[in-house]
Amino acid sequence: MRGFDRSLPMALWRAREQVMGFFRPLLNEHGLTEQQWRIVRVLHEHDDMEFQQLAKIACLQPPSLTGILTRLERLRLARRGKVAGDQRRLHVSLTSAGKARHALISRQMELRYRDIESQFGQRRLATLFRLLESTLELSPPHSTSAAPARTRAKRKVKS
Repeated sequence: MRGFDRSLPMALWRAREQVMGFFRPLLNEHGLTEQQWRIVRVLHEHDDMEFQQLAKIACLQPPSLTGILTRLERLRLARRGKVAGDQRRLHVSLTSAGKARHALISRQMELRYRDIESQFGQRRLATLFRLLESTLELSPPHSTSAAPARTRAKRKVKS
């Protein structure tokens, strides 16, 4: 097995944490979590969206999204409502305060992106984005090798 320092998930996690070091302090100054900011950004780009679509685009599980939206509503940054014609579906949007908060933070975020770009290089950053996007083409296996072993073990017990 490859060494821990050559583990792709860990390398991606370490890189994420390094990059978030540019953004996390700014979000903390504004009293937002990373997940809350993700929701604000997605809603800013897409205006009004259905709950399930928002969860998918923001890469959040629906139960987590429910809690995050509750906190954003308490902060008066987002609101939920029923979809006209189908009371089972929810839509989510930013409030005017949410739009104002996005405008304020996004200007500061852009300065952080410029700092990353100046340290990392515009060309390398563009290459990194292309490489990361290309990982979305990977097709993970649908089952793990441990599942068949457990099934075999259960069969032996039954025999």
